[in-house]
Amino acid sequence: MSRKTIAVAGAGLELFEAGQGAPLLWLHGGEGFDPRHEFAGLLAARRRLLAPSHPGFGKSSLPDWLDGIADIAYLYLELLDRLDIRQTDVVGCSIGGWIAAEMATKAPERIRRLVMVGPVGVKLGPADKLDIPDIFAMPQDALDRLLFHDPARMKTDPESMSDDELAIRVRNLETLALLTWEPWMHNPKLKHRLQRAAMPALFLRGESDGIVSAEYLQGYARLLPDARTATIAAAGHAPQLEQPGAVAEAVTRFLQE
Repeated sequence: MSRKTIAVAGAGLELFEAGQGAPLLWLHGGEGFDPRHEFAGLLAARRRLLAPSHPGFGKSSLPDWLDGIADIAYLYLELLDRLDIRQTDVVGCSIGGWIAAEMATKAPERIRRLVMVGPVGVKLGPADKLDIPDIFAMPQDALDRLLFHDPARMKTDPESMSDDELAIRVRNLETLALLTWEPWMHNPKLKHRLQRAAMPALFLRGESDGIVSAEYLQGYARLLPDARTATIAAAGHAPQLEQPGAVAEAVTRFLQE
């Protein structure tokens, strides 16, 4: 998988690319993008996979003017212009789903089909209750139980990580907090705009996801005119990591309809 840096609107975007065929824009979640993950190879075997690291994640820079998810949506629309891609399929995971939803409301004609994997970004419940748990207010073991179906299998040993990998991990968390802290994990305006996202959409959720509830996913999907939902068995908030084959198959099947 190739890696390059593209300057867009004052940001140096790290962009991974592999495969051939119709473009597929992959927008990662809070964990960042790692080209070594199995799902990336599975999708790149079928499509031209384009996977940028969000500003402030991975090796992408974070320009001073950028302080919200909607800013990243505009940045990626410009990235598509730079790559001369007029229309693409988009898969967004967690905050990547939020970015994808913002893109779909701002320029719906640019997205052919949309896949949202455990997405955040809207407020559906009462004002005095969090829809999405405060992931920064709990110990790592408790968070892992919300993130994964099988936390023991997915646990990462920091001792096995290089200094560069550890630095990226910390930087990703810092940027995640900056972009999602206030208001927590949503844009109050987004749910009033989602009727513009009329392209076919698939909402995926791992059956053991402790971050995005089934009720939240269903409510989110109902805000789009042409959306359906599906569940990935034996997976949590990042089913693409726990069940890469099942996610790649569900995504590919939907995109081929």
